[in-house]
Amino acid sequence: MTEILIFGFFVLSILAAIVALHVRDLLAAAALVSVFSFVVALLYVSLGAVDVGFNEAVLGAGVTGVFFLVAVYHTTRRTRD
Repeated sequence: MTEILIFGFFVLSILAAIVALHVRDLLAAAALVSVFSFVVALLYVSLGAVDVGFNEAVLGAGVTGVFFLVAVYHTTRRTRD
């Protein structure tokens, strides 16, 4: 059962990373990077590294995600579509 859960977290992390690279909206990309980091934190916890998973969740998904969202908020949008 745990192997299926670990495999699912691997697939979700790879999928979130690929979608974050291909999305055109910066706000969506920043949110997807936070989702990727949170899924990796869940992967660490499921592998038994609870302290590393907690740090990844707090720093990777939390603090870095907020920094990315603030940076995107302070940029101007110029489209050439």
